[in-house]
Formats: sequence, structure tokens, C-alpha cells
Amino acid sequence: MKNIIYFSFIIIFALAGCNADTDTAAQSNSVDGDFQAHFIDVGQGDSTLFTFDDGEEETAILFDTGDWQGNEVVPYLEAQGISAIDLVIISHPDADHIGQLSKVLDHFAVDEVWMSGNESTSNTYQTAMEKILSQDINYHEPRTGEEYELGPIDLEVLYPEDISGKANEESVSIRLAYDQVSFVLTGDAGVKEEKEMIEASSLNSTFLHLGHHGSNTSTDPAFLDAVDPQAAIYSAGEDNSYGHPSTEVIDLLDEENIDWYGTDVDGNIVVTTDGSSYSIETEMGEDITVSKPDAAEEKNQDASEDASASNEENEDGSCININNASQEELTGIIHIGDERANQIINKRPFDTFEELEEIDGIDPSRIADMEAEGLICDF
Repeated sequence: MKNIIYFSFIIIFALAGCNADTDTAAQSNSVDGDFQAHFIDVGQGDSTLFTFDDGEEETAILFDTGDWQGNEVVPYLEAQGISAIDLVIISHPDADHIGQLSKVLDHFAVDEVWMSGNESTSNTYQTAMEKILSQDINYHEPRTGEEYELGPIDLEVLYPEDISGKANEESVSIRLAYDQVSFVLTGDAGVKEEKEMIEASSLNSTFLHLGHHGSNTSTDPAFLDAVDPQAAIYSAGEDNSYGHPSTEVIDLLDEENIDWYGTDVDGNIVVTTDGSSYSIETEMGEDITVSKPDAAEEKNQDASEDASASNEENEDGSCININNASQEELTGIIHIGDERANQIINKRPFDTFEELEEIDGIDPSRIADMEAEGLICDF
């Protein structure tokens, strides 16, 4: 496989905490980066494309391939100008994850395929395996602790350590990093498996792709704390019959002030990064940009000064004036994370509560919640 180099277990923790300084966010122009992560809207299924292109070197990694009844993946990849794929990772053989692999293999030159080793009797799985064998594609069953380098992209295998036939639970799970921006993807792995990942690996990452389409069978609070993402993304079908994402998981994200996106409400979600700053663009028009981490110290100082001024104006502590509150105070309000706090700071002053709807992810119901709980002061 092109440019993939195996690293020994000795350096398993080399990527740990690579984005630890990226907690401070700010609005700016969209990032012009060489690396992109595409969370493709494939309905009630999963498919994520990672690409790197600096004009001289190109790399493409595809994690899962959507549902067997769909036909979204090949057209989306073609629209991105993809002609060859270095690595396809199938988290597990369920038809909503391996579903369109055969179509991908028919349309693109694929260097290598990873699977857990768990098998399925479905025609979808059997046909895909036959194509892998007939096309003489490299095949690998990754295990916990393996690390690879694919061009400028670092890959660490988080799970499984071994397999026993439990397809969902033993999903291939990875941490993928491009410089200081990183992603954790866990397929349909459950809470038990997440706890094993915590014990085996350093998980801290910029983005978490929520396990099992945002179901409450995944995303244990301890796992979320270990990943400590700036944003969470899930893949699910609009009005799906499974109730994905779980209200419990979404409430947890809100409690932790973690911004979240879903293909059911946002369509295709694209993260673009230069390795430090990143922007998030959704098919529904949201475009959020996070500043470089080296601005953190200056912003923390500004936040401290803002806090002092705000405290003087709000001595009773009964509510927060969004027009002069610090970033720290704003993130103390439910539904307000770092990104939304910085959007508020950059768009203020506000004259009415309705103007807060300009902030990504804040809708009338969330504004009503904040008003009802007395969290924000009247204008």
C-alpha cells in the first residue's frame, strides 16, 4: 500500500494529546487547508472520506461505505475528484457500513482494505470479499495498538484487540490525525468497548464521530471525557425508525458544551484544516472557523479582562449579559460551547433575543430555554 509505514508498539503514544492546545475558538475566514474530512450523508448508514492534496501528493482514506440500498458514495467521491483510494476501512460487516463497498471497488482503484475479520453471510459481504480477492487488493485485519503513517496522515488502531464474532462490538476503531487536528471513529462499538479503548490508548482528539449513529449504546460519559472533542458528528437517516441520535447522547453533548452536527439535519459535513485551524461547512449552509491554537494565551487574557468588567455590571449574578460577558461566562450557559461563545462575541452587540438565531446551532427553542431558566438578561 502506497506510503503506509508500520510503526512498532514502542511509539504507540506518539500522537497522544496532539491537539491539547486547540481549545480556544474564534471566528475568522474559512480555512484554506490541504486536508479534508467528509462526513457523507448516506441516510441511515456511515461513510467518511479523508483526503489530503497539496498539489504534489494526494491521499484518500474511506471509512465505511454506506448502506447497501443506497448509491451515494461513488457519486460523492467522483464529485470530489477522487480517482484512487489508498485505504478503505470497514468498521464491521453490517450492511449499513459495508453496503456500497462493491460499487466503490468497481469504480476506483483501491490499494488496501481493512476489516475486523468478523464475517457475515449476507450477499453484500460475500460479494465485496470476492471482489477484494479477484482484484488482488491488499487485505489486513488491524488490531489495537498498531500505528501507521499514510502520507502526512497518522493512523492509530484503537480496537479490536481480538475478535469473537461480535460484529458491532468489535468494530474497527481508529484515531486519525493530521498535524494538530484529529478524529476518533468507532463504528458501532459499544460502551464496554469504549472503556477498553480508554485503558489501551490516548484518545484526546478534536472530533468524535459518535458511535452507532449516536445511539445510547455508545458514547459513555467517561469515553467522551477521554476524547474531549471540540465537536461531535453523527451519521443517521432523517426521521429514522431507530430513534438515532439518542436524546440522552445529545443532552450529554449539550451538558458538556460540545457542538454537534448530524447528517440527518446538516446533510454532508466537511471539515477543512491546515493542521491547526479548521473550518466546518455543512450542506445546510453553516460555516464555522476555529482559529489557530497559538492565539489561546491572548484570548484567555482578553477573557479574564472581560470577566472582570462583566462581573461589575452583573453583581447580583442572576443572569448574564451576552453583550459584555466573557467567553468563560458564555460557555457556562447551557447550549453555549467555545465555538458559539466566540460567534456571540464577534457578532455582538445584540438588540433582541431573536438576533441570537444568527448563531450556528441556536434556534428559538434553545433561546426560550435560556430565557426561561433566567440565564441571559433582558436587553
